[in-house]
Amino acid sequence: MRLVMVMSVSIEHLRHLGALLDEELRYERESYQTMLSRGAMAGQENVSWRRYPVEVTGWQRNALEQLVVDVSCDEESDFEPGKAVAFFYIDNDGVTMRELPFTAFVDTATDTALRIALPNSTALNQLRSHTATRLVGVQLTLDVTSYNVMREALREAAGATDARLVRLREVLAGPDKPRFRSLPQVDLPWLNREQQRAVMRVLEAQDVAIVHGPPGTGKTTTLVEAVIETLQRETQVLVCAPSNAAVDWISTQLHRRGVGVLRIGNPQRMTDEMLECSYERRYAAHPDYPELWNIRKTLRSGTANGKSHEAQQRLRQLRHRQTELEIRIHDDLFSQASVVSATLIGSAYHILERRRFSTLFIDEAAQALEPACWAAITRSDRVVLCGDHQQLPPTVKSPQAARDGLAVTMMQRLAKGKREAVSLLTEQYRMHRDIMEFPSRWFYHGRLRAAPMVADRLVSLMDTPLTWIDTAGCGFAEREGGGASRLNSEEARIVVHTVRDYIETMGLERVVADNVDFGIITPYRAQLRMIRRLMKMQRYFRRLRGQISVNSVDGFQGQERDVIVISMVRDNDEGQLGFLGDLRRMNVAITRARMKLIIIGNSETLCRHPFYAAFYEYIKECGQVIRSGVNAV
Repeated sequence: MRLVMVMSVSIEHLRHLGALLDEELRYERESYQTMLSRGAMAGQENVSWRRYPVEVTGWQRNALEQLVVDVSCDEESDFEPGKAVAFFYIDNDGVTMRELPFTAFVDTATDTALRIALPNSTALNQLRSHTATRLVGVQLTLDVTSYNVMREALREAAGATDARLVRLREVLAGPDKPRFRSLPQVDLPWLNREQQRAVMRVLEAQDVAIVHGPPGTGKTTTLVEAVIETLQRETQVLVCAPSNAAVDWISTQLHRRGVGVLRIGNPQRMTDEMLECSYERRYAAHPDYPELWNIRKTLRSGTANGKSHEAQQRLRQLRHRQTELEIRIHDDLFSQASVVSATLIGSAYHILERRRFSTLFIDEAAQALEPACWAAITRSDRVVLCGDHQQLPPTVKSPQAARDGLAVTMMQRLAKGKREAVSLLTEQYRMHRDIMEFPSRWFYHGRLRAAPMVADRLVSLMDTPLTWIDTAGCGFAEREGGGASRLNSEEARIVVHTVRDYIETMGLERVVADNVDFGIITPYRAQLRMIRRLMKMQRYFRRLRGQISVNSVDGFQGQERDVIVISMVRDNDEGQLGFLGDLRRMNVAITRARMKLIIIGNSETLCRHPFYAAFYEYIKECGQVIRSGVNAV
């Protein structure tokens, strides 16, 4: 009886996740229809996510025999590699827009053209049939592929009969405790004490291990060592992350250490360094590929066709040889790889079908939807989660799904409920101790400590590491900046003035010579665009173009700068904070700074929230608060 009760806990959890996915998809569908209804009339006027009409200028096949078509696109748009698109035409009534019955994906995008991957030859025939008689357009569409992958993974885990997957399910979604084995200590003297303990915990784990890496604590360094040490005991592991950028980052670090990496995914979404590790690039570089290409060319051209017995025999021989070469190349690529890397959704890609891995490493696990994690877990015998659930959360669009638990990640849940699996890294190598101390108290129970080489590091010995430029009483006011975004144009001007004034105080020549770099962070897109525009208008900043970055909080995830300036934007009598109420995002913003952090914002609006009130008092104590937004730093 107890076994039935235990099993029902995990299965019910997985079914609940499935229901939340359905709600998220419903919300996305409604949002997509709203976007269409607000778009140009009948699709005939271009908006950023739609082009009409377009010209299909040709088609070809890539190394994996995928069909791609070239489409004219005369302006900058929202079409990016990997995004789902639909072709459409205008019905005879001149008003009704009809989408062709298939979903395609952007392969490459430039200012003048798109290359779009089609799902099959039927889609190509449908597209050619319509372009022969009428004008067609292309627009971004809702991609349900990831939802299908996640749903299938949840179903597979819930219905598992394989003993290993059942055990994982009961540890990761049920009440079973993680198990660990005893191993001889591995000597890694280049790691600090906590990092070495984390690597050992990964090696000892039989089910799950969690590496919790707060900002600057060497999470990636620790994860790389854990992968390398695991490969001393296993032949191949799977490394995943929720985004292509995160997969490329950890894969690059492993590749630079001499680990053989096979990167699965869309090459157009990979960094240049990772391209040489991509499945497609290595497939095309295989010694047998020229023969395979010639066979494919012969079969497509029809020159091997014929009704005679000899022609039919020749055709069978070519097809048999084609299959033989495809299998051989595929197997060679995997046999040569120690690490196979992909996004969590990409781990369900057909070329990984029926492959199982002894260990799965998930980097940035605290940003991953739990259903996406299960897509990779179903291919694995044990799991290592690495990240920080006090930083950026996953993106959940439906407020209802978020409230009901979809925004709670597997790492966040396990870090609370299976603490014996968690290794916390506590020594950080990025920030001055005063910048570190407040987020350490608020998010990490005061357990972080600054490494000696960064603890007292400043841009200038005459400077302080923390400054709050308080715009309360300046008469600034936020306003709508388009959609849900907010804009505070006067504050944006203060930001630009503050950066220039700080550079002048240090000396422009010294800033250039020492390559001091600056990051300007704001949570709102409208404010981001305004600051970028103001920066471009000033010739003064041209010499510093490579040393100043302006981006959102998400855009700075995983990055750091010598000097960080944060534009808080919100300035209202009601104390409304919007995005600023997500304190994990503010944790990310604050902890990007190495030596200097400057906050620009209205204390009267912000300090109604206990976090900002405490932070304001902390800066008054350890840094400086300036009540003038004009003569800033």
